[in-house]
Amino acid sequence: MEVRLRDVEDADLPLFFAWQREPESVALSGVPPRERDAFDEHWERIRRDPATVVRTVLADGEPVGNVLAFEESGRRVVGYRIAREHWGRGIATGALAAFVDELVERPLWATVAPGNAASVRVLEKCGFALEGEIEEGDERVLLFRLAA
Repeated sequence: MEVRLRDVEDADLPLFFAWQREPESVALSGVPPRERDAFDEHWERIRRDPATVVRTVLADGEPVGNVLAFEESGRRVVGYRIAREHWGRGIATGALAAFVDELVERPLWATVAPGNAASVRVLEKCGFALEGEIEEGDERVLLFRLAA
């Protein structure tokens, strides 16, 4: 299977909307789903922000997720979401590895809900190391760092 990244296209947004509402994905990410108007506003801001880098993840040419990097609390943070039906195929690892190769800034940071063992493995495979736990909103999350 070939995993590639490309710029986000308008046609990707209905897929992103559906994926961010998938209950198991919501539970593991700790990010509540947005209603359509809030989702559209959020993605308009993301795509307009020059400090944010966002890509659509393709597996064998089919859109299956997204990856992004943004500034938060003085850190360059990466995040990703893969459609539930494509979990367990190595897509997140391939996409994140390609994405961090594209980004020149270091360090990079990521947060993960403590119960999300699959995302912990993805981050570790891509060279991120656990730095500790932090408060994010009203949740405790694991903080990972990629230094080199």
